[in-house]
Amino acid sequence: QVQLVESGGGLVQAGGSLRLSCAASGRTFRNYAMAWFRQAPGKEREFVAAVGVITDYADSVKGRFTISRDNAKNTVYLQMNSLKPEDTAVYYCAAGSATSRSGPSYAYWGQGTQVTVSS
Repeated sequence: QVQLVESGGGLVQAGGSLRLSCAASGRTFRNYAMAWFRQAPGKEREFVAAVGVITDYADSVKGRFTISRDNAKNTVYLQMNSLKPEDTAVYYCAAGSATSRSGPSYAYWGQGTQVTVSS
């Protein structure tokens, strides 16, 4: 089992920045591909970024968001710059066996953290 706890969400103005963190506990963190997904009200969950053997980003965040991991701290981060109102969503951290853009590929999920970007 892997437990994931996100933090760092909040309210920010358009153009601002936030850094999300996801702390993992349980089995060996370094063996997992880690990802961030988000879900806006009334919309389906969507892939944001993933890090494992490769690093991958959704086109909508490429160049603005950066995913990174610190295996010594069992933590994955999402640095979000140049935020837009359309980035408003609940952001979820996920752990799985391989990097993927598909949610079902990830076996473990955090509870989510709210990010709100005001215009």
